[in-house]
Amino acid sequence: MVKLDRLINVLGGYGAHLVCAPRSRATELRAVALHDPTEQARGGDEVLLAVGVDEGRAAEVLAQTSAVVVVFRLDGLGEAALAVARDREIAVLLVDPAVSWGQLAGVVYGLVLEGRETEAGRGPTDLFALADALAESLGGPVTIEDHRSGVLAYSRRQEAADQARLETILGRRVPEEIRRELSERGVFRHLATSDEPLFVEPSGSRQGRAVVAVRAGKSLLGSIWVGTPSPLDAERQSALMQASRTAAAHLLRTRASADLERQVESDLVIGLVEGHSDVATVLRRLGFRGDRFRVVAVQAHNQGEHDSAALLVFELATVGFGWSRPGRSALFANTVYTILPHEDGAPAREWVRALAREMPAGVEVFAGIGGAAGLDELVDSRREADESLAVHAAKPAGSPAVVYDDSWHEVLLRRLQRVAASGRAPERGPVARLRRHDREHGGHLIATLRTWLEVQGDLGAAAARLEIHPNTVRNRMRRATQVGSLDLDDPDTRLALIIALAADQ
Repeated sequence: MVKLDRLINVLGGYGAHLVCAPRSRATELRAVALHDPTEQARGGDEVLLAVGVDEGRAAEVLAQTSAVVVVFRLDGLGEAALAVARDREIAVLLVDPAVSWGQLAGVVYGLVLEGRETEAGRGPTDLFALADALAESLGGPVTIEDHRSGVLAYSRRQEAADQARLETILGRRVPEEIRRELSERGVFRHLATSDEPLFVEPSGSRQGRAVVAVRAGKSLLGSIWVGTPSPLDAERQSALMQASRTAAAHLLRTRASADLERQVESDLVIGLVEGHSDVATVLRRLGFRGDRFRVVAVQAHNQGEHDSAALLVFELATVGFGWSRPGRSALFANTVYTILPHEDGAPAREWVRALAREMPAGVEVFAGIGGAAGLDELVDSRREADESLAVHAAKPAGSPAVVYDDSWHEVLLRRLQRVAASGRAPERGPVARLRRHDREHGGHLIATLRTWLEVQGDLGAAAARLEIHPNTVRNRMRRATQVGSLDLDDPDTRLALIIALAADQ
């Protein structure tokens, strides 16, 4: 339970402002609800988070809810909606759209359901506050990490930290060489299977550490690390295990909030790339401010398993890697679509590279980057991203992401190949006759004709590519014109042959 006054003050630190306050700020709040148009209105002592509600629907939501206070993530609210709020005595808070629903949900749930706050104002399960409290009780620097060794929080007390810990905090993840050493020493195997704290002996310049898993049921959510020169005694081990349970509750709540926001974001992005949305309004809701974008299509393969790898890509794309998250993403089947606010293809390609670096070993990432798009061209950019993705998937492993601007010709050829594959393969015609002749006589007429067309009829260049004498090329071409009944002096014939041979590759 928390008073309305406290909620207003704390959310004010996140850019919220009160636009309607007909009730006493001493009103007590005991519950939190998320907007769901399919649910009946509930009791009158709750905070309603108006997730997915735009300005046009705000009055309708205010007319139907029984909540004491409603939180909108909007820049402003119309007079009609404010009139409804005043008439029904509902307090209304507006929060800057740049603040995520995940952040807001974590703050509001922590305040209302736990009933007390930390100095940071983020609820009792704030991980930084937990790290500070644990460092004080255990007497050593603390870091809290996720299951991929990314840093979630750390204590203020780091004066006794070694260089490895400082690099971990600055880079927001455990350096790869340290991860490898910990893996070889069996630390990650212990975290995967045990709830007991483990003392990791000092190694070189690195000090000793105690670590415990943060778990929900059998699922590993992360870990807590404490710098200590020797194993913890029973009392401090108990404190560390209690902290792991507190951290687990926080991470589960954060995950629930993140899942909610991911779903909202995904629905909005799918509407944009399929052309079913008010583009300008949705882009504003997603936090975009520019007017030029690119759509990126990403798939990941992990030894033939596509779905689980796609979920990992979606999690990384929506949680972010590094300090910022420039794009907004959706998961559709086994493809992640991300809208990036870039006109140039180079930043989008670098974003894909950064994403690929975060994936576990053995997972291969394929990506296509659509052309630059204005507000009314996002659907076109998504189609180009899909086609560029198909081109990338056909390239050798390790090839950079395909940008439509640079590979439009490959995209066009794939379109022709799809058209050819969708119909009955021709059993007659010049190309079919030449292929049949090669099969029956062990010849190379098709390969020679293809090369001759690629070098635009230059016999010397064709001979060099094929590593044969120019006279051999001349003789094969003469035979090809006879077998195929070809008039190679006709430009339309040459164009048709280029298309037919490309579609048949």
